[in-house]
Amino acid sequence: MTETTEHTLPIQQMARDNDEFRKVIWTGDETQVVLMAIPEGNEIGGEVHEGHDQLLFFVTGRGRAKIGDHEMDVAEGDLSIVPSGMYHNFRNTGTGMLKLFTTYSPPEHEPGTEHVTKADAE
Repeated sequence: MTETTEHTLPIQQMARDNDEFRKVIWTGDETQVVLMAIPEGNEIGGEVHEGHDQLLFFVTGRGRAKIGDHEMDVAEGDLSIVPSGMYHNFRNTGTGMLKLFTTYSPPEHEPGTEHVTKADAE
């Protein structure tokens, strides 16, 4: 995928329209923007990003977040903050896709990365 060069994006609509597990849409020197879609009953997968803060903005669906020792429900309009070095996982607990966009600071993935499914990402 070719990343966008636009500076203003209809990000919520882009997230709603996205059906890929991971799609990097913009990478700068210090930040990256990524669309994600998690199928019903699936999860992102537990992970820790050393040296990367992550913000997750939920656009549609319902899920369950585990960040460090805390678990909480997430839904449309919520923001989850994952500081560098903290274990986290997000699971789709609703019906239909859990769709979101996320930022990594600094970038986590190669520019233009696309994974249609979680299996592709692994």
